[in-house]
Amino acid sequence: MSVTREVVLEKLSTIKGPDLEGDIVSLGLVSEIFIADSKVFFSITVPAARAKELEPLRAAAERAVKSIPGVASAMVALTAEKKGGGMESAPPRPVPPRPAAPATPPRPAPHAPAGHQPGKRGVPGIEAIIAVASGKGGVGKSTTAINVALGLAANGLKVGVLDADIYGPSMPKLLNLHGRPQTVDGKVLKPMEKYGLKVMSMGFLVDEETPMIWRGPMVMSALTQMLREVDWGPLDVLVVDMPPGTGDAQLTMAQQVPLAGAVIVSTPQDLALIDARKGLNMFKKVDVPLLGIVENMSYFVAPDTGKRYDIFGHGGAKREAERLGVTFLGEVPLEMGIRESSDAGAPVVVSKPDGLEAQTYRDIASKVWTRVQEERGAAEAAVPNIVFE
Repeated sequence: MSVTREVVLEKLSTIKGPDLEGDIVSLGLVSEIFIADSKVFFSITVPAARAKELEPLRAAAERAVKSIPGVASAMVALTAEKKGGGMESAPPRPVPPRPAAPATPPRPAPHAPAGHQPGKRGVPGIEAIIAVASGKGGVGKSTTAINVALGLAANGLKVGVLDADIYGPSMPKLLNLHGRPQTVDGKVLKPMEKYGLKVMSMGFLVDEETPMIWRGPMVMSALTQMLREVDWGPLDVLVVDMPPGTGDAQLTMAQQVPLAGAVIVSTPQDLALIDARKGLNMFKKVDVPLLGIVENMSYFVAPDTGKRYDIFGHGGAKREAERLGVTFLGEVPLEMGIRESSDAGAPVVVSKPDGLEAQTYRDIASKVWTRVQEERGAAEAAVPNIVFE
């Protein structure tokens, strides 16, 4: 049965608005509804001051939509705005006091995956999650992410890739991977697979020409669902291709997921390094280990003469890594073959595995995994051995 926007709105009109006045549809609180492959996406606009209090409203709307025949799952987010929906004058309800904490001391938590930070729930079956990020766009972050992921796989690891760029997903193009993911039980998605990688991207759920105009909370909900409602299976490492910048997606991953560490991609010139520093500082502030910096488009070697040109300068990322005390993971040349293979959906690590560029990415992947193990060892050494008698 095909699910339509009208059917969803009719169902949502049974959900009472805040303070049981009207319904969320007639009050104009429901955003544009997006339906893809029997999955329904929308947000509900509420006052910022009441966002936490109105979580049951969001849950009720989600349950209602999931009950519609033909709906595989629903993703509903609260969009907290200071104005909108005609609810600004509604006084906040008193929040009931929290029960007192028990006097019994908590038991020590079981061993957690690498990079575990307190209060962050891991993803079952995934040993380590690595973020590949950049301070700005256009530095080759996604190409670096997929080739490093393939390098990790070539080194014998079970690897998955999460394309976290909701607005501009790259993995369908980089892997020439298209179609819709199937579901395991109507709720959990099966990741797509290519070159031995398990892959999930918003690009698999929407058409390539469809513009994504979601607000921040919808982006965060989409990321959470693609991370936690996907049957990743046993993986040694999940590589997350982050969107450029330091916005909602980056904070969602850094604050809610126990990242084993972050890899920063930059080009050599000063302008790109300024933005790369912002990414480094963001991960530092949320206690995510910095695995290192990759200098992409580091130099160019003319194929006809063999002469080397430092088009964007050279060594800036390495000097920055030394200044900050961060590992320098390696430099990737500006090479036509890397671009052509990526555009063709066959990244250079798999299309030219014996080439110099593929070896460069495998070396970077080895350094990244070594850094993950170092951070894991440091985290375990820092945990005190508590014994209750």
